[in-house]
Amino acid sequence: MHLMSRAPDTWILTADCPSMLGTVDAVTRFLFEQGCYVTEHHSFDDRLSGRFFIRVEFRQPEAFDEQGFRAGLSERGETFGMIFELTAPNYRPKVVIMVSKADHCLNDLLYRQRINQLSMDVVAVVSNHPDLEPLAGWHGITYYHFPLDPNDKPAQEAKVWQVIEESGAELVILARYMQVLSPDLCRKLDGKAINIHHSLLPGFKGAKPYH
Repeated sequence: MHLMSRAPDTWILTADCPSMLGTVDAVTRFLFEQGCYVTEHHSFDDRLSGRFFIRVEFRQPEAFDEQGFRAGLSERGETFGMIFELTAPNYRPKVVIMVSKADHCLNDLLYRQRINQLSMDVVAVVSNHPDLEPLAGWHGITYYHFPLDPNDKPAQEAKVWQVIEESGAELVILARYMQVLSPDLCRKLDGKAINIHHSLLPGFKGAKPYH
């Protein structure tokens, strides 16, 4: 998922595969052969999982065949067992933001979306408190207030999940949502949720940091 704004002709390629020699060469050589100009490149080898990760931003040539690019990279990456994702320049993921009472994270996210510094469309704000509804309303975003009953947390999370599903959200941002998500909701959000923490750990670690 890629939220930071970028040049209108810039694509993003992310890929991962089992760690082995030649991965960077295979990806960058393929981009060169396609006439693509690399503007930014990052890679990381995770020794614990034995997987290699690469992220490349590139500018496409004037005549860019996306389907041909995908087919060619799939063939090239087959040797490496590579999984990749290609993000188009105009891509804006649908996002649900979850909050509690503190407004600074939500305010910053909505402001950055409004000035197009974050390429995303916030489709809903969900909270266990009503406090931030005016802020969401000022930005024209639907606000869902689902009070939390400590004795029936699954019922509240079911409503949260319904909003996420029905809105078509591709990403959920926990922006000072001061609740520990249940294992069930964590499984549903696997790979599509991020949490904002406003300091380096262990600062502001909360009541149950190892819960």
